[in-house]
Amino acid sequence: MQRFWETVRHLKAEQILYRAWFRLYHPAPDVRAAPHIRNLAASWVKPARRTASLIGPTSFLFLNSARDLADIGWDGEELPKLWRYNQHYFDDLNAIGADARRVWHCALIERWIAENPPASGTGWEPYPTSLRIVNWVKWALAGNETPVMFRQSLAIQARWLSRRLERHLLGNHLFANAKALIFAGTLLGGDEGDAWHSTGTRILRRELPRQILSDGGHFELSPMYHALALEDVLDLINILRIGNRSHALLKACEERVTLMQAWLSTMSHPDGEISFFNDAAIGVAPASNELSDYAERLGFTTATATDPTVWLECSGYARVAVGDAVLLADLAQVGPSYLPGHAHADTLSFEFSLGLERVLVNGGTSLYGLGDERLRQRGTAAHNCVAVEGCNSSDVWSGFRVGQRARPLSPQVLTRGEGVILRAGHDGYRSLPGSPEHWRLWSFDGRSLIIEDTVTNPSLYAEAYFHLHPDVTVETTGKGYGMLILASGRQLTWRTSNEDCRLETGSWHPEFGVTRTARSIILPLREGRSAFEIHLDYDCSPST
Repeated sequence: MQRFWETVRHLKAEQILYRAWFRLYHPAPDVRAAPHIRNLAASWVKPARRTASLIGPTSFLFLNSARDLADIGWDGEELPKLWRYNQHYFDDLNAIGADARRVWHCALIERWIAENPPASGTGWEPYPTSLRIVNWVKWALAGNETPVMFRQSLAIQARWLSRRLERHLLGNHLFANAKALIFAGTLLGGDEGDAWHSTGTRILRRELPRQILSDGGHFELSPMYHALALEDVLDLINILRIGNRSHALLKACEERVTLMQAWLSTMSHPDGEISFFNDAAIGVAPASNELSDYAERLGFTTATATDPTVWLECSGYARVAVGDAVLLADLAQVGPSYLPGHAHADTLSFEFSLGLERVLVNGGTSLYGLGDERLRQRGTAAHNCVAVEGCNSSDVWSGFRVGQRARPLSPQVLTRGEGVILRAGHDGYRSLPGSPEHWRLWSFDGRSLIIEDTVTNPSLYAEAYFHLHPDVTVETTGKGYGMLILASGRQLTWRTSNEDCRLETGSWHPEFGVTRTARSIILPLREGRSAFEIHLDYDCSPST
């Protein structure tokens, strides 16, 4: 009961109200004739592209799993819900090399319309409906033919969506719903199109400042969802310009692009890909270079992280770059209090890169849904964190639920000589005896990275986890110290504050459906304290 209370007490009243409404209200689909296609004011700019997901006329590749429509149909529990969602998004209409698959696309759209009757099945849930509407409109604006059947289905989908807005979820789902209505209302005219456009605009004028923080970050604090939000904002600028409407929303979107680009750059590694905090995986959002190119086509100058130390105070993340070494640290809340569904128990976690090579990594995300593996990947021990008495710092449960949450304490980013010190605590273990706090200090000067951990009740058993990238080989040359050998051959030395550390084999999940074997160093705290050091340019083993 306590877990349930800690989960629901943060919800907004509208979430509770609309959850009941969403379950009880079941409108009939409206199959009237579609409105006409509008004459638009300007040319559509080519959007960001994803990698191809249609690998044959009816063969899909989603989440690194290939299936053929003849074998699996459009629905069914033999595949994960997220895979089914992707099947109904139609991302491939606008993916890399899409023009060469146009015949496949036309046939697949026709088949989808024939085999997915209105309001029936996974494909008609509001979120996949929203993404499909946007992809179909983009496809039409790219110059593809829009026969009557296509326009008719698009209108039915927009009408249905306008009656199934996900106000009970809010967040990126409601944002996607509103964006889809603007896209449909831009392409299709008449009073209906105007009404869809007006509804979408009204929602986004409220949600945009709520969801995009003052430092440019998306409020769910996931680099992956931030990249998706940046794509959304760029798409909105694109569609609002050609429709020549909603000038206040257009201006609000334009004002946020540079900050959002800089935030994504800050939270990415030198290899150009995102870091893994909260739900995050490579390959879901368009690649960063695709988003940068898209922004440039829309007239924005590419914004990147240039300062050696960046403190995203509103989001709660810090980046420190010295030479070719980069440290990314999480001093943040788990996410918006009323919407922590994509949060992990990763408060005070961090990642570390040298040049294009990742050294210390959080576990990543390979699946959604329910089950032990989903819970494990969201748990504290899957991140570069400290677990006390085997507990999670935030009570992640089910697939997308969080009960008691860790609250960051006194985060600080300080410059000391040639180095930087990060310091913060959290109270996520306050329900344990003595209400312990975990405090962490990072000291980083480009030659060494030292992580010092303290748990304020030393009688409790605590362990610090340090997860190595799969391409890093770890060697022990003595008790509590050894070598890290990167794929490039570069060698680092590591050392711990006591000899009780151990090596374990675990896994890293850089993409959905991908698991790679990796090694971890686990360091028990002694009398509530521990220290872990990585030295980049000299041997740190004890002198003889």
